[in-house]
Amino acid sequence: MGHIQDRWYRPALDPETDKVLLNGKGKPVLEKTELYGVGMRYKVRYLDPESKERSKSFPDKQKKRAEDFLIEMESDKREGKYVDPQAGKVLFKTVAERWVDAQTFDYTTRERVKSRVATHLVPFFSGKSIGSIKPSDVQAWLRWLQDRQVSVNSRVLYFTHLVSVLSFAQEDKLIIANPAVSKSVTRPREVRAAVQPWSADRTRAVERELPRRYRPAVRLPAGLGLRSGEVFGFSLDDVDRERNVVRVERQVRLVLNAPVFAPPKRGKTREVPIGAALLDDLDRYAEEFPPVAITLPWMHPDGDPVTVNLLMVNGEGGPIRRTTFRTFTWVPALKRAGIEPTRADGLHALRHLYASVLLDAGESIKALSAFLGHADPGFTLRVYTHLLPTSHERTRNAVDAFFGNSLDGQLAA
Repeated sequence: MGHIQDRWYRPALDPETDKVLLNGKGKPVLEKTELYGVGMRYKVRYLDPESKERSKSFPDKQKKRAEDFLIEMESDKREGKYVDPQAGKVLFKTVAERWVDAQTFDYTTRERVKSRVATHLVPFFSGKSIGSIKPSDVQAWLRWLQDRQVSVNSRVLYFTHLVSVLSFAQEDKLIIANPAVSKSVTRPREVRAAVQPWSADRTRAVERELPRRYRPAVRLPAGLGLRSGEVFGFSLDDVDRERNVVRVERQVRLVLNAPVFAPPKRGKTREVPIGAALLDDLDRYAEEFPPVAITLPWMHPDGDPVTVNLLMVNGEGGPIRRTTFRTFTWVPALKRAGIEPTRADGLHALRHLYASVLLDAGESIKALSAFLGHADPGFTLRVYTHLLPTSHERTRNAVDAFFGNSLDGQLAA
């Protein structure tokens, strides 16, 4: 059990008996120590859960605070909530870096997260210890991001990182509570603009303006729902021609600015049906531009080499980089087609087109989610719910079909 030491006073001893002198009320008579008036008066001494002695000092006239602190420490030890008051002195930057290093992200994601933390979290909390951050500091940081015109959705992402860093500190017993989840903090909310699929005319116009070498960049996402990295990692060897399906099992991505082969997003390989017309188009393309055997490391520049016969490569016969393709090939084609490019006009727009075509044809959300490689059908529904036929429209069609097919014969009879 801990105790409180009064550094300024001590019990007086009887010089003859060497026993503590008591006053008329039976309480010890106090005398000043050599430390009287110097530094903090009350020193709380206690043992932490590992039986190491800890202490904290309080100034004169604050014995009640010292007593409350001791009660709190003993209570936290009993309840398993103890946090060393000194632990929170670690700098936020140090904890944030430890959090990034501890994550099991893939290499590219780790680099992106590390960059976001270094750019959008550390500068504001620079110099602050992890234990000194209060909910008001978190709110001020959100305003700081807003003043710098950081988009709402980006603020949501950075806020998620901050919550994770502080939760990491809490789990490691550096802080008692996570200030970012306080009720006084106004959590940013994601603003999701409704997806607007491209029209068939726009799609054909852009395809016409692309160099012939790069035209599968339209057909693959629009016909199979592939992401851009999956488009550039596509091989005709991935097609099961007996079952008419494509095995989506790789993408081309950059790690440390070097191209590598990697699994699709979240490691979710999948099978996607392929139509005969699309497969014929791809086969004709392969006759004009024969596939090229490309060898890249798997997952990381130091990974094992993997060789794939890529359908589409750049003009030098190498793997296509997404940023280079967008800047020097895709955006110019959009402009030639009379389209002023926006963030919504990447290859992902053709993936949305694929989704809209399937939904319009009556495909289920569950199947579409599987074909797109989404984490779950609920996410697919949230993204594309506005593209589904309304309940009124479904009802009208169902009733019309019933009367048209079921009653015609009866009425005629």
